[in-house]
Amino acid sequence: MGKLELSHRVVLAPLTRQRCLGYVPQPPMILYYSQRTSKGGFLIAEAAGVSDISQTSPEMPGIWTKEQVEGWKPIVDAVHAKGGIFFCQLIHVGRVLDTGILFLFIVVYSGWYGFPGNTVNQTLKALWAQLRQHSLDKVGLGASVWEGVRSHSLSLSTFKDSHRSKKVPNGKSPVSSSNKKLAYQQRSPKKLTTQEIPLVVDDFRVAARNAIEAGFDGVEIHGAHGYLIDQFLKDEINDRTDEYGGSLENRCRFALEVVDAIGGDKVGIRLFPFANYSESGDSNPEILGLYMAESLNEFKILYCHMVEPRMKSVFEKVDCLESLVPMRKAFKGTFISAGGYGREDGNKAVAENRSDLVAYGRLFLANPDLPKRFELNAPLNKYNRSTFYTRDPVVGYTDYPFLETTI
Repeated sequence: MGKLELSHRVVLAPLTRQRCLGYVPQPPMILYYSQRTSKGGFLIAEAAGVSDISQTSPEMPGIWTKEQVEGWKPIVDAVHAKGGIFFCQLIHVGRVLDTGILFLFIVVYSGWYGFPGNTVNQTLKALWAQLRQHSLDKVGLGASVWEGVRSHSLSLSTFKDSHRSKKVPNGKSPVSSSNKKLAYQQRSPKKLTTQEIPLVVDDFRVAARNAIEAGFDGVEIHGAHGYLIDQFLKDEINDRTDEYGGSLENRCRFALEVVDAIGGDKVGIRLFPFANYSESGDSNPEILGLYMAESLNEFKILYCHMVEPRMKSVFEKVDCLESLVPMRKAFKGTFISAGGYGREDGNKAVAENRSDLVAYGRLFLANPDLPKRFELNAPLNKYNRSTFYTRDPVVGYTDYPFLETTI
């Protein structure tokens, strides 16, 4: 992959794990990433915010302060000590920052505050039903999450207190390509002006510099899943009439300016043109993906990381006719595919030249030695979804067994 020598094609996908404190990486992350490192293996770190309004939760990491950079250093060192190659994913969530009620449901689902398992009160049931009517797949959650939500409960007073406690950092408003608010939001985001957009581009540039200072081998720009860059790319939300909206070229301008500001051979980008997470869909996703893939060639970036269209419903694979093949053919660098892959279809994707590398999320989370298990065709541990986003530094994080302890 460019100047980097990889020993296999199994990539650790960027996975939000919620184990930080105040946006600062914590010591348990050293073991977590080290466990999943193999010599010559490629790992992409969980998304790190580029500014103080770029992350949805203080349990997610940042890369905009000196303290955050110092927090990342021992984690990166541990990966390098085992011969791994480590990239930092850079994120700005845009209007998703102001998550309100949605954040509460994620909290309940993941069990952060240990709500008792009593019957869900009628108010929550009614709200749950109402939100389902708004097609919550579009705001980034699928049926599996909602079934998890229904299995937890909280009193009405707790619900109100939790909702009030979710505040935007520093009292600032979330920003976006538009002032359109999500179905569950009570206020509209601030539409970035043409004077403000270069400042956000610079946030990405500085964050990339900070990542290199922390020791990362490169960075991946998060341009998917309904976050800020995606909010510019997709015509469902981007209703601008200036040079950042309207035509396909204009809607892609912001993303390409971020790429250009950071540089080439140590940069990748993650895209998901087919999804409409957080109400950020596009009327012609294949044309959007193809345009981005072709445009990225100009900047000679290291790789393009795209999510399979079958994952357009969060957490669940769906049958569809769309394919990443046109984008794979158009992009001249390394192409990484992600989205519901197992061992066999991952091997098939590479064998059929549909991808150079395959990124694995949940399987890698539950199997820290996944490349070895794939090599031996060994049994896999099952993941426990209820521990994905808890604050526990061990359970569901670093306690998944290795192959030698299970056979």
